[in-house]
Amino acid sequence: MHVSHLSLHDFRSYATLELPLEPGVTAFVGRNGQGKTNLVEAIDYLSRLSSHRVASDAPLVRHGAERAVVRAAVVRDGRTATLEVEINPGKANRARVNRSALPRARELVGLVRTVVFAPDDLALVKGDPTDRRRMLDDLLVLRAPRFAGVKADYERILRQRNTLLKTAGSARRSAAEGALATLDAWDAHLVSVGAELLAARLALVHDLRPYLATAYAAVARGVGRDAADAEYRSSVELPVPAAGPTPVAAELVEPFRIGLEERRKDELDRGHTLVGPHRDDLDCSLASATTRLPVKGYASHGESWSFSLALRLASYDLLRDDGDDPILVLDDVFAELDAGRRDQLAGLVAGAEQVLVTAAVADDVPAALAGARFHVTEGEVRRDA
Repeated sequence: MHVSHLSLHDFRSYATLELPLEPGVTAFVGRNGQGKTNLVEAIDYLSRLSSHRVASDAPLVRHGAERAVVRAAVVRDGRTATLEVEINPGKANRARVNRSALPRARELVGLVRTVVFAPDDLALVKGDPTDRRRMLDDLLVLRAPRFAGVKADYERILRQRNTLLKTAGSARRSAAEGALATLDAWDAHLVSVGAELLAARLALVHDLRPYLATAYAAVARGVGRDAADAEYRSSVELPVPAAGPTPVAAELVEPFRIGLEERRKDELDRGHTLVGPHRDDLDCSLASATTRLPVKGYASHGESWSFSLALRLASYDLLRDDGDDPILVLDDVFAELDAGRRDQLAGLVAGAEQVLVTAAVADDVPAALAGARFHVTEGEVRRDA
């Protein structure tokens, strides 16, 4: 799979752009603020309908415009499809495939798959649990796009339940009794959808762990603590699965319900749901022959970077073994690495079908990633002869 043409209209700094691309490595070189990252961000947005740089869609629309359009020709097994999304901040986005409108924009998710390496990836091990949950859910949706709907349903139910908790916690007695009766119904909805999301995350982490161990060993080159692992930490007490390596959704319903029941008083006091996938985390660790320690708080800067890179490489390898090669995006990542890790990462990804690199300085792009090169200056994209 690769993108053969990218069209932008009022996306970020680009009023209009037509950019032909090809398989292999393509590097976009330019000083910061010139628009090079906007190009790879657009392709990643088509993959996930979210940006790896900002939390909302509003910054994606060029100043003064009402909407932005990202369109790409995607080649898969020799056949080309045109994917398009119209970004409408504050309104519903619209998506099309081969000019035919999709019922919901989220049906575009997963038709092209990307894995992005970016400087902010250090937050995967040093940041809040939110960053790790987002990484897991992005990967989950790329593997099985239907989970975009499951996650959206869970977040909608969670918002409504939190509103009800705040109402019940502050209401007079008679009103509170009515709110509590309604809360039982929302508990059932939350448990049903949340158990499905939780089961999928547990299965994903189980599948990801061997890829993570292999990727970290390759990136770290056996220096220091060289055994990487990750375990899913759930706010629901997990049962021993009846069959298979991880519990299925049906086995999680009752533990989830009991967890909500046990925390009901605390939830009413705080006005927030305290049990569920939105409270979970991914515990990342490194081990040597004698010790096993969490990455956060104990790993060196180099080890933390290696672990973050290994998480992305593991995601790429897992998706590739599922089917098509994802498009790899290396967004200003080489400037953050020493020469050894730079060359190591380049060697590991050079064989991907399509690699898109951004760099402020041409010399930051390793020789192993030789290929097409574009210079980006004040929104003008010019290919080297």
